[in-house]
Amino acid sequence: MTENRAGDISLRPLTEDDIPVLFEMQLDEDAQWLAAFTDDRTARDAAAFEQKYRKILADEEIVNRIVEAGGEVVGSVATFPMEGDTELTYWIRKDWWGRGVATAAVAALLDEVTHRPIHARVVEDNTGSVRVLERNGFVAVGSEDSFAPGRRATVTELIFVLAG
Repeated sequence: MTENRAGDISLRPLTEDDIPVLFEMQLDEDAQWLAAFTDDRTARDAAAFEQKYRKILADEEIVNRIVEAGGEVVGSVATFPMEGDTELTYWIRKDWWGRGVATAAVAALLDEVTHRPIHARVVEDNTGSVRVLERNGFVAVGSEDSFAPGRRATVTELIFVLAG
């Protein structure tokens, strides 16, 4: 059984120094498969990834936090505007999966970002992320078939909402 150290997590603002760490973290093929909607232009190109994240850092509407466990960077969690909605996203380093870190990180961000509703999307076979959302009060409200660059295929994406 994997140790649950979610109680040790903390969030802090993303900085430029975190960008290379996040790039390395997202290179994991299993994680990219589950995320499905990775950006083809930045997923394997460190310079393009850095440029993308510098834009994110400059956007005051994006709340992007680094997830740390015992002082070690283990992921990120963020909200961002998309087509008039606020969307949630997160990425946890693979060796920290199954420890409750994503659930705790999302809960901590939701304590900080208090406006509602917040939307989230997850590929239907990503059961870990479905559980993270449900444990944080998100409710499935629909689904949509979309092309996922990370899988080079059309997938069914579940749509979740956390209401007021």
